[in-house]
Amino acid sequence: MNKLFLLGLLAACCIATPALSQITITGKIVDSLTREPLPGASVFAQNTTLGTTSTKEGQFSLTLKSGGYDLIFSFTGYEHKTIAITDNKNITLEIALLKQDKAMDEVVIQSSNEVMDGWEKYGDFFISQFIGSTPFAANCTIMNKDVVRFFYYRRTDKLKVLATEPLVINNEALGYDLQYKLDSFVYHYKTNISSYRGTCFYTEKLGTVSQAMNWKANREKAYFGSRMHFLRSVYDSTLKESGFNVSLLDETDKTRFLLLLKPLDTKYYEVVDSLDEVELFYPQKASITYIKAVPENSYLEQFKLPKDVGVQVSYVDILEPLLIKQNGYYYEQKNWINQGYWSWKNIADQLPYDYLP
Repeated sequence: MNKLFLLGLLAACCIATPALSQITITGKIVDSLTREPLPGASVFAQNTTLGTTSTKEGQFSLTLKSGGYDLIFSFTGYEHKTIAITDNKNITLEIALLKQDKAMDEVVIQSSNEVMDGWEKYGDFFISQFIGSTPFAANCTIMNKDVVRFFYYRRTDKLKVLATEPLVINNEALGYDLQYKLDSFVYHYKTNISSYRGTCFYTEKLGTVSQAMNWKANREKAYFGSRMHFLRSVYDSTLKESGFNVSLLDETDKTRFLLLLKPLDTKYYEVVDSLDEVELFYPQKASITYIKAVPENSYLEQFKLPKDVGVQVSYVDILEPLLIKQNGYYYEQKNWINQGYWSWKNIADQLPYDYLP
């Protein structure tokens, strides 16, 4: 019965999911000085389940669905390199990697600002800000905590967290294992603002039929109303159908937001046909409301909000126009700053770009 059920489920998914065009990225990975090939180098699309390794000749080939991606190239003892893929066409690359400067790593690790009992002092706080404090976060675990280093800077009153190796994260709620290369995590106590950056590769877990169904339901819960859902709806011009309302901060009264009846008006939105992407820019802070789901009770409790709040509200500042691809990828990513509900959703609630509900 289990096999028949899974076959039926697979068939239904295949019928329901539209065919997407694909692109193939091929190339060679070499040492930047000697030009010798680097066999076994890692190649993966950031925040996806899509990756491969290079052959003994340094060759690689990776097939991706249409959309946008940051391709990450890495090899032990070398600095990793990131290449943005924004054109939906096959390309060939030669990637030259630089050897790491070990001395710089040692300077960082031996910094006098390091807190030697960092996990005891800051561990729970770091997890709440990086993994999250949502219900899904309770089922998400960093498996190699020993690679994490904590640094406190008294003069600027900030906490910085680095990792000497990629973080191995077990997400039992969504059914993924993550390899997260944390470039840095910073929390500013004066403003209560945290930020982190890094690269992540997802691997889908194998489980029982019951686990698979639970992961499917949880992934859908994480997806609908998310930033990825919003950006894909912008790309498809389906904001209203998807359940999103957009309001802009009133320029004459900074205490209220005015609903946009046409959030994809040409004043804010443009289709770039030649690049298969769309451009989005809101000149004021935007309030984005998802009306098809209520906020989690734990969110309302944490931020002391009324229990009868019936919608999920996030606030976004777009610093420069964003270019958005079909899969929800956007660039430049530094030009998007969010607060509210989306800022509460961190690593434990995030999905790979190749996820389809």
